[in-house]
This record gives sequence, structure tokens and C-alpha cells, in this order.
Amino acid sequence: MNIPQEAHRPAALWLWAGQAIYRGPSLRLDAHSTAVDCLAIGVDTAFRLEADRSARTVRSALIPPRKVHRVVADGGRLMFCYLDPGSRRARACREQMTLWDNDFGFAHRSETRLADAAGRDRPDPRELADLVGAAPRPPMDDRVREAMATLLGHPAREITAERLAAAAHLSESRFLHLFSSQAGTSFRRYRLWARMLGAGRSIAKGASLTSASVDAGFASPSHFSDAFRTLFGLSPTALLATGVRVVVLDEAGEIEPRPRV
Repeated sequence: MNIPQEAHRPAALWLWAGQAIYRGPSLRLDAHSTAVDCLAIGVDTAFRLEADRSARTVRSALIPPRKVHRVVADGGRLMFCYLDPGSRRARACREQMTLWDNDFGFAHRSETRLADAAGRDRPDPRELADLVGAAPRPPMDDRVREAMATLLGHPAREITAERLAAAAHLSESRFLHLFSSQAGTSFRRYRLWARMLGAGRSIAKGASLTSASVDAGFASPSHFSDAFRTLFGLSPTALLATGVRVVVLDEAGEIEPRPRV
């Protein structure tokens, strides 16, 4: 994989539980797929999306999970918004796409506003997220809120659904159903995001990938790298080689106060 040469252009990766946004130079990835929805926005100009033996030049594209594709941008910056497919924001984003072809969405209703907002020197990640797809959040059940806070606060611990269900005085099946409906994703997937956030926090503080992966509860650095590549389509080593700034935003169901970036 070629690492982009536009090092003078600042790149950032903002991480939440269930979503992430990258803004920066084109990552110039080979054909790949991810395990999540990915909204691609051409910040400076249109880009070419290659998939299913065809190519289309667009300013915005929603790429579904497990679809092999390649994004080609000659010199311009891109924004990639990675969304857990089961999340409310992912569903809201799909509703904003005005054209569809073979499960790919095109022409986001706010693509011009997204490009303008992402093109600022210091973009507001929450503004970007709301433009991607704002979705109303129902009142959070206190038992789910506590479970989510526990997972986020202690990513390295092996916290099981059975244990959290017992603490909430629920059967495990009832707890898993309630958690999924409130969190917008499965318990297992949310725990993975919590560990990604834990690793991101450590990396942002200057920790090595090895230390960050262990501190976040991954079995090994290779386990972390494989999970990262599955979600985002490239290895953490390749991403960090771009000089990207990693910022973790703890905003899972308003569990913790919003920090300003």
C-alpha cells in the first residue's frame, strides 16, 4: 500500500463508540472491504469509486459492509465516516442518500455542507457527525447506561453480558435484547468499539501499538491490528504512518460530558 505524500495537510481520526471519522489526505488503499458502513466525502473535489467492475466519479458515496471497493482521489483530501451498521446514525445516513446502485448510496443531501465543514482548518467532528445523519435518541435505560459506561471505563477487563445482566437483575437474553435496542448495536460489537477507544486513548498519549493494544484488552497486537483492519480497511500501523492525529470523544449516550476539540 502506498502511503500518501501530502504530509503537510493535517489529518485527524475522531473516535466514538460505534463510529469514527477520518479527515485528511487520501489513504490510497488498494481494493478492500470493511465490516461497517463507510460514507466517503470528497472534501476538495470529486473522487472515483471503483466497485463491481465499474467506476463512478462522485462527491459522496455510502459504501456498505463487505463490499470490495477502491476510492481513488488524485491529491484531494477525503473524509471517511465509519458507522456501525446497526446504529441509529447509520440508518439516518442511509436516509440522506438520494441515489442507489447495487447497495451503494450516492449524492448525500448534505454533501456540499459536509465538504465545506470538513475543509475547515479545525473541523468540528460533532457537526460533521450530525450532517452525516442526525437521529433522535430515545431516553436511555439506566441499566444499559451503566453497562455502557462500565465497558467504556474498563475496556481491558473481560466483562461478560452474563455479569452485567445479573447486575441489572435481568436474564442474559433480556439484557442483550435491551442493550441492542438502546445502544444501536450488539453487546459484542459495542465491547469491541470500547476496546478500540481504549487503544485510541493510549495512542493519543504516545503509547506504542503494542502497549495500546494490551492496555485496551486485545489478546495481542496482531489481534488489535486484525480488528482494526476489519473495521477500517487498513492496519493501524499504516494509518499512523500518515501522521494522523487521534482524538477519542467519549459520547456514548451522553454517558460522560462532551469534551470540546
